[in-house]
Amino acid sequence: MFLILQVTMKGIFKDRVFHGILMVALLLLSIPLLSQFSMRQVTELSITLSLSLISFILLLLAVFLGGTSIWKDMERRYTFSVLSLPVSRTSYLLGKFFGVALFLLFTAFILGGLALLVIWFVSGNFPPDRPIVWLNIVSAICFDALKYILLVAFAVLFSTVSTSFFLPIFGAISIFFVGNASQQVYDYVHSAAGQVLSVTVRNCASGLYYIVPNFSAFDFKVNAIYGLPIATEGIFLTLGYLVVYSAIVLTLATMLFSRREIK
Repeated sequence: MFLILQVTMKGIFKDRVFHGILMVALLLLSIPLLSQFSMRQVTELSITLSLSLISFILLLLAVFLGGTSIWKDMERRYTFSVLSLPVSRTSYLLGKFFGVALFLLFTAFILGGLALLVIWFVSGNFPPDRPIVWLNIVSAICFDALKYILLVAFAVLFSTVSTSFFLPIFGAISIFFVGNASQQVYDYVHSAAGQVLSVTVRNCASGLYYIVPNFSAFDFKVNAIYGLPIATEGIFLTLGYLVVYSAIVLTLATMLFSRREIK
């Protein structure tokens, strides 16, 4: 599995999609100028823009690298060659997943460091009204990366049953939107306004809430921007949620991949 992980990492560094997406990262350097459009909350706006841009870049990487990693091997018939070696299908699949996941963490580390420098520069020129909690900013970036690692697990799952890149990419995009909206839908259904819905609709919405991923649990942007405290138990619950949910998705992926006919 570690050999597959290393090969996946090397392949990502040579990928043209990766190079194109990294060009977007240069926009971080424009944030000190753009944040000055806010007359009173320059530093808060710089934090917002930095976290949003990093999240967008990680989303692109998770969707395109996670959705095309296995498909490219299939198209080039690398998968057949690799599996003819003493490498199990489970090791191959997990190696591809952890290769992309590790790369996402590496990218988040690099972009996060650059974002912290940008925010430090802006806060030095435009001191904020409230102190900056740097640990919250780091936590927001880390959990954003973990959220997209879970999304990569779904992209890998879709890749095990697809013969093209359409299903993994658009499936992952669909999961992203569903996962971001699941908490809002659940809150609405159980609010006073949601009582106008039929019992069947409310029960179905509640049932789906426990099945689809909840990406809102990984969102600490508001805590980072306004320096609000992050509950420790919330961090551990989110980490446990990530481990359990990823394990279920990857187990299902390995089961499907073990039955797939590979030519």
